[in-house]
Amino acid sequence: MINVNYNPDVLSCLANLSNDEVFTPPGLVNDILDLLPLDLWSNQNAKFLDPVSKSGVFLREMAKRLMEGLETQIPNKQDRINHIFSKQLYGIAITDLTALLSRRSVYCSKTANGKYSICETFNDEQGNIRYKRMKHTWQNGKCSYCGASQEVYDREDALETYAYNFIHTDTPYNIFNMKFDVIVGNPPYQLSDGGHGRSAKPLYHKFIQQAIKLNPKYLSMIVPDRWFAGGKGLNEFRDQMLNDKRFRKIVDYTSASDAFPGADVPGGVCYFLWDKSYNGETEIEIRNGYQIDISIRYLNEFDTFIRYSTAADVIKKVRANSKSFMSNHVSSRKPFGLATNERPKSRGDLKLKYYGGYGRYPSNLITVGSELIPLWKVITSKTSYDHAGQPDKEGKRRVFSTLEILKPNEICTETYIIVGSFSSERECLNLLSYLKTKFTRFLVSQLSFSQDITKDRFAFVPLQDFSESWTDEKLNLKYGLTLEEISFIDSMIRPMELSKNSEVDE
Repeated sequence: MINVNYNPDVLSCLANLSNDEVFTPPGLVNDILDLLPLDLWSNQNAKFLDPVSKSGVFLREMAKRLMEGLETQIPNKQDRINHIFSKQLYGIAITDLTALLSRRSVYCSKTANGKYSICETFNDEQGNIRYKRMKHTWQNGKCSYCGASQEVYDREDALETYAYNFIHTDTPYNIFNMKFDVIVGNPPYQLSDGGHGRSAKPLYHKFIQQAIKLNPKYLSMIVPDRWFAGGKGLNEFRDQMLNDKRFRKIVDYTSASDAFPGADVPGGVCYFLWDKSYNGETEIEIRNGYQIDISIRYLNEFDTFIRYSTAADVIKKVRANSKSFMSNHVSSRKPFGLATNERPKSRGDLKLKYYGGYGRYPSNLITVGSELIPLWKVITSKTSYDHAGQPDKEGKRRVFSTLEILKPNEICTETYIIVGSFSSERECLNLLSYLKTKFTRFLVSQLSFSQDITKDRFAFVPLQDFSESWTDEKLNLKYGLTLEEISFIDSMIRPMELSKNSEVDE
């Protein structure tokens, strides 16, 4: 960075980091910093904070810009280094390991006042990259600050607690006791909540909320897209974000691997510029592979965030010409009260559809959804076809992995949800034809930012008369879609065909 040769050994640190803490590539960091006003880099009084420092890359790249921007004001290189690192750049590490790594990356020494540190003014080992081991505050088995499970994270001192300094306090001002002009970083995304399997609760939104409390001039963070649709503790946060007119720009990657090579973040990631002095529409830049879509609009035009302006136009037409929507008719999870791991019995008067196929099941064990048993039913897997709810290499999605008809006296486990139930097979077949249209799957995809297919995903899908069959051509005509809108849907959704056994294949 400043003509000092060093080779930090980072591999031992990287190997010990949580999978929920994604490192930010330098190129992406600079894309994020490019959103900030240029004059910040020549302002020797501006103060910058990375409250979630992992590798120190944000601080390092900001230092490079300040070194260039302040050259005429502070011509002496060493004086400029001392000023930037001691009076402008501040970081809060997320673990003891990342504190060492960040100092090594930024100061060229794991101790700020060490022999090889490029800054000469620090009197202590931490410098301006702080870390303090903290403990969770337990109430009824959960942390009152981050919601972490006491069962999982009430650990011995030798293990990391993931009680992050920045959010485990009511007074973040006290960490450095100063006001920051810019807060920027890549927060931890989630923590295990002690639930089944890999169940985890989101965490990144708490860092954004805490940063806004500090009232900086500018705030920029890169986070998962899952807040777009809310759910799992994110509904209130989503509403706050959508109704905050201080967001000047959002850059969204529909596939997280385009931003973080090799990373698997369901639903994509986005970064933003929040500007305290701004009040207006947001510039929205969507990056879907090599395709880039840019629009300027208010974030709160819908109850959830819609990525594309063309998609927003389609949804407006659908809502203007519809009275009822499929989300009011699709079942919740466990339509018959049977968990995913439920299996057929040796005897039974019903036929059970489960992940492994079909088997017998006694009706006297069914306590939920018994009114559905004598009906014809259309089911879909609660897991989408698209990996982590993301498009394929061509930027397209299929959405549904399985669409199938259950006959009367056939039931299913939690692996599936019931999209519709009828007294006749013909109505089921017509619903099936509706679900396989690009039109329907496009509307479902607008609310799908993870791999889960739930009833909420059907909130934009209009209810139809299923005494008749449906095709894309028929639906496009009904809702008055333009050739441009039809072409856009075609570019986003892969085709599906109906096979002879009433399942949907590609």
